[in-house]
Amino acid sequence: MSHLAPLISDLALILICAGVMTLLFKKLKQPLVLGYIVAGFICSPHFTFTPTVTDAANIQTWSEIGVIFLLFALGLEFSFKKLMKVGGAAVISACAIIFCMILVGIFVGWSFGWKQMDCIYLGGMLAMSSTTIIYKAFDDLGLRQQRFAGIVLSILILEDILAIVLMVMLSTMAVSQNFEGMEMGYSILKLLFFLILWFVVGIYLIPLFLKRVRGLMNAETLLIVSLALCFGMVVLAASVGFSPAFGAFIMGSILSETVESDHIEKLVAPVKDLFGAIFFVSVGMMVDPNMIVEYIVPIIVIVIAILVGQTVFGTGGVLLSGQPLKIAMQCGFSLTQIGEFAFIIASLGVSLGVTSHFLYPIVVAVSVITTFLTPYMIRLSAPAYRLADRYIPVRWKHLLERYATGVQTVNHQTNWQRLVSAIVRIVIIYSVLSVAVTIVSLHFFVPMLVSVLGDGWGRLAGAVLTIGLLSPFLRALVMKKNHSAEFRSLWADNRFNRAPLLSLVLLRIVIAVSFLVYVINHLYQASVALMVGIAIVAVLLMILSRFLKKQSIILERVFVQNLRSKDMRKEYLGEKQPEYAGRLLDRDLHLSDFVIPADSLWAGHTLQELDWGKKYDVHVASIIRGTHRINIPGGGNRIYPNDTLQVIGTDEQLSLFAAQAEAMKNSRAEEDFELHEMYLKQFVIDARSPFCGRTIRESGIRNRYRCLVVGIESADDGSLRKPDVNVPFGEKDIVWVVGEKTDLARLFNA
Repeated sequence: MSHLAPLISDLALILICAGVMTLLFKKLKQPLVLGYIVAGFICSPHFTFTPTVTDAANIQTWSEIGVIFLLFALGLEFSFKKLMKVGGAAVISACAIIFCMILVGIFVGWSFGWKQMDCIYLGGMLAMSSTTIIYKAFDDLGLRQQRFAGIVLSILILEDILAIVLMVMLSTMAVSQNFEGMEMGYSILKLLFFLILWFVVGIYLIPLFLKRVRGLMNAETLLIVSLALCFGMVVLAASVGFSPAFGAFIMGSILSETVESDHIEKLVAPVKDLFGAIFFVSVGMMVDPNMIVEYIVPIIVIVIAILVGQTVFGTGGVLLSGQPLKIAMQCGFSLTQIGEFAFIIASLGVSLGVTSHFLYPIVVAVSVITTFLTPYMIRLSAPAYRLADRYIPVRWKHLLERYATGVQTVNHQTNWQRLVSAIVRIVIIYSVLSVAVTIVSLHFFVPMLVSVLGDGWGRLAGAVLTIGLLSPFLRALVMKKNHSAEFRSLWADNRFNRAPLLSLVLLRIVIAVSFLVYVINHLYQASVALMVGIAIVAVLLMILSRFLKKQSIILERVFVQNLRSKDMRKEYLGEKQPEYAGRLLDRDLHLSDFVIPADSLWAGHTLQELDWGKKYDVHVASIIRGTHRINIPGGGNRIYPNDTLQVIGTDEQLSLFAAQAEAMKNSRAEEDFELHEMYLKQFVIDARSPFCGRTIRESGIRNRYRCLVVGIESADDGSLRKPDVNVPFGEKDIVWVVGEKTDLARLFNA
């Protein structure tokens, strides 16, 4: 009989147990994570009635791969742009909850006399609610569409991100065994440096690479390339002192900004499910019933701490962010559990050898108990609110109502604020890139050139190469925003602004000179005055170079295009509203999507025949037909079944149009979506304008220039009136138009 490797037989046992338990827990409508944990207990040495895994070390390695895939998949679902849009309520709530729950965990561990690292890791585990379990509970209870559910899910997004940062900090503590402020400050700076570097370089290079090889990609090759990028970043992260899971998350978040992200997420899902199952099964294998019995008191205390702590601090955090008491209590009661990240943090402590052997099974037992209690806690929020509402003093109620408006005010930044924040962002990003280029060049390229060309010529070639590589970044660091609208406005407004503005420019020149002085000093032992003089001359040549200016513009343009390409493609396909739709809200105008049903009486007619502008005062901005988009359609464009129309109008106009669309019920290749982005612009009618004194119909703005007039703003009182095709434009009228970039350019040059 042929010999079967222990790993294969162990894998068979794990998957059989996991398969049976997932079916059982699916039938019982319980989270599958619990089924995996039970499966792990069944095939562990602690359960004597079934066969047992024999090679636990290999299973542990597979579980580490599972953590990598779980974090990679989490990164694919994450977006840096999405993080910027979660809102102040989620940011304030998540930070308050995590900080307070870490303190609760540390206090609980300290009260039982556990060692310092156990207390800190316990605090980290208690701070993170389970995204998977809450999603499942909301689906089962039909609460996903409620307002509080949206806030909870935003909090969970931030908690997932902060959990990654927390894992890095815990790893640093474990390795250094040092809790001094300087050490932690260095760790935070190192984390920020590599985050910025990997994100900027990744967003620049990876979309370009995927775009170049798109013709060679099928499902198989895309999966292999994605996993190669993932594990490449895992190795890179581990080599600079971070956890492998952190590298997987970073690569996932970079790939999430690419056009292929949705396809990659679907391809990776089965692999993630397989290795994720092995990870959670390995968690269940750590459960020792004897240890749970021995530590039953800490388990009960920790469960109570989570239930009470998350309820109180979750409610308080959401209240602090400006939400009503009912919403805050619903959020707080929904967060009372721990799950995936608690297991990951616990396994991190075990792998680093800094936590006690009893902490892992305690956390698993706590997670199981809190998971089972989650639906009941969510249901309990309503009666708890009614009880609180009955006994809270009236004066407190009025105070909460005044504070909890749930409305975020618009932050109107001054020119100084906009300019300084932009310059700080530019200096940080280009300084990080310059540091990275300097390190790579001086430690890799220069030694190679010295070995090939000799010491003298090698150092000279290395200096030229290093300064050449740095020059586009240093020029951008010095010159970006020096000709911006904010800079020019501040310079012209007040002569007292000129000294601070020049100081900002000089400060950036000093930073650029410092980089070059460091490079020269590293390669040549020269006098300080000579090095500074050479560096200043080099920086001045960079500033005057038109070639470097062009290269800096190209680099930034490619980066921005890569960062926005996913959203632009979604806008092109009608999966996301264009950016200008948000600006219309200030003028009580909205952009809504309407799908023409197959049996609509409108289908087959042209826009001129339907004449919606006259009948309902609405305007069709775009027609989306499969993967084909028609922006600013003319009167001769015909409407077909299943067309998606993007229509502009007020609430009342769109409601009337929607009602009429309901009453009227009875593929081409994808174009280059980057060329069809829509913009909302304004221009002023002056005495020399060819449109002055002419009506919209006579001006030909729609038919000749393919642009749509959506409003006319009066120069006297700033009011915006709806366009009337028969009313001529007056001098100083501000015309609001929507159109593609090239069409708007033709219109403004008319």
